[in-house]
Amino acid sequence: MIKVLQILLYVAVVGFAIVFFKDIFKAKKEGRLEEEKAWKPAIIGFSTNFFDTLGIGAFAPTVFLFKAFKSNIKDKQIPATLNVSCTLPVLCEAIIFIQATKVEPITLVSLIAAAVVGSYLGAGVIAKTDERKIQIIMGIALLISAVMLLLSTLNVLPIGGTALGLHGVKLIVAIVLFFVLGALMTAGIGLYAPAMVVVYSMGMDPSAAFPIMMGSCALLMPVASAKFVKEDAYAKKNSVIISLAGMVGVFIAAFFVKGLPIEKLKVLVIIVVAVTSFMMLKAAFKNKSSQNEINAETV
Repeated sequence: MIKVLQILLYVAVVGFAIVFFKDIFKAKKEGRLEEEKAWKPAIIGFSTNFFDTLGIGAFAPTVFLFKAFKSNIKDKQIPATLNVSCTLPVLCEAIIFIQATKVEPITLVSLIAAAVVGSYLGAGVIAKTDERKIQIIMGIALLISAVMLLLSTLNVLPIGGTALGLHGVKLIVAIVLFFVLGALMTAGIGLYAPAMVVVYSMGMDPSAAFPIMMGSCALLMPVASAKFVKEDAYAKKNSVIISLAGMVGVFIAAFFVKGLPIEKLKVLVIIVVAVTSFMMLKAAFKNKSSQNEINAETV
């Protein structure tokens, strides 16, 4: 199954790259790339995917840096931009790190498939959601991510068991949960931490968690991102630069970097994620107030 998964990863890289860069070249030809200084997305892409490779996660820090650098991205575009820009770097991570495992094939395939289907349906919904709802969803998503990171740092999350597969009711429950996680990832909730909670709480061996999480994430993102590209829901120039710089960050982190104080960095990321969550929810509140004023003036 791992060999099949590796083949699927290579197919996903080629397939998504064709869809992605075809859309970028078309947008450039038509003059539809957003105005943005290239150094901003380059720094964002390199740094967030560098640390994602080391286990911190990319989504929440990327949102923070969008805000910190005042990137030319609308809040409504953020979920799509996160998924599209991180797809190729995450696929590179999966290809580099996926290893042989004894996870039972039915469990591996079922959970990955559930996440992929959930992401496809979720992307369609998110792409058509208005900005204020996106801000609320992102604010809550980031808050959940901060809590997950905190629990992980404090070693509060379940530690798992010895099972290498799920059966019966447990498998059905896990499939449903991975479907939901796949859908939520399109809204900006990283999949790693909640997927780890699900796998561990089901009594599975920690060694089984990695291929399930990595496989799910790497294969759902091209599906969701292709949907976002089709819906024209993402920031194009930011996405392509983040993607290219992100792949460089992945390769450097994977092959040349060792011994960084990751636990200390996670504490900083938790603070950053919490602040960004507050910023998103505050923006949503302002949008509601502005809309109420407009409605009042209309009346």
